Amino acid sequence: MSKPDELLVDIAATVESGQSNQMSLTVVVGGAVLTGRLAPEALWRQRVSEVLTDSSRLGEFSGIFSPSGRKEGPPTHLHFHLARILQGTVGIPETGGMYRVALSDVSAWTVGDFRYSD
Repeated sequence: MSKPDELLVDIAATVESGQSNQMSLTVVVGGAVLTGRLAPEALWRQRVSEVLTDSSRLGEFSGIFSPSGRKEGPPTHLHFHLARILQGTVGIPETGGMYRVALSDVSAWTVGDFRYSD
């Protein structure tokens, strides 16, 4: 999508403005299906930074993800946490991961996340 869907931009802006991490979303990006909850960018960056800080091999990268002030203008990316890439009958990773997706790369989306049930 060369120009992001206005509704999707509005969802991302609402997540950013409300500092909420409760909005579940499923998107198609480059043929992959990604499902999970959106997080404000600052919260997402903070969590990634914490994970890297705790790593003995990747700690030096934690500062790159330190939360910074909110940028002006509409959001350009979706920030997922507790997210999974859906493949067949499994979600990868099972516990959920942290993903950053450019709004312009989303080709389809729906509100809510998909979960497999036994």
